[in-house]
Amino acid sequence: MDAVLRGLAIYFTLLVIIRLSGRRTLAQMTPFDLVIVLVISETTQQAMLGDDFSITNAVVLILTLFTTDIGLSYVKRWWPRAAHIIDGVPTVLVTDGVYDERALKGARLQKEDVMQAARSQEGIESVTEIKFAILEVSGNISIIKKQKSG
Repeated sequence: MDAVLRGLAIYFTLLVIIRLSGRRTLAQMTPFDLVIVLVISETTQQAMLGDDFSITNAVVLILTLFTTDIGLSYVKRWWPRAAHIIDGVPTVLVTDGVYDERALKGARLQKEDVMQAARSQEGIESVTEIKFAILEVSGNISIIKKQKSG
C-alpha cells in the first residue's frame, strides 16, 4: 500500500509542477530541459521506490500510475472544468498583428517562437500578417493568417 500512496503522491506532484511550469512540447525542449527531465525521472524513481527495488513494487507503481492517468481521463470527460484545470486552455499570443506581451510572458515564450511557427506553418515574414497566433494546450502554436484584401 505504501507503493501506491507514493506513486499517487508523485503523480499528482509532477502533474502540478508540469502544469505550472508552462507548456512546452518535446520538439520545443532545449538541452537544459532534457537534463531537467532526466534528473526529475531519477529523483521520481527513488522517491516512489524508496528502499524497495522489487519487481512486485515496480509493477504496483506502474499499475497505479496508469490507472490514475486513465481515471483522470474519465474525470476530464465527465467534468470539463477538470480538463481546463489539468490541461489548461489555449492562449492567444497575437491578435490582428499585435503581440500580447502578458500572454507571452505567462507562457514563457519569446516573439521569435511565434515568428518561427508563423514562418514554418504559413510562410509569414511579419507579425502584421498574423490574424491570430494561439498557444494550444498541446504546446503547439497555431497560426491564422490575415486574409489579403483585394
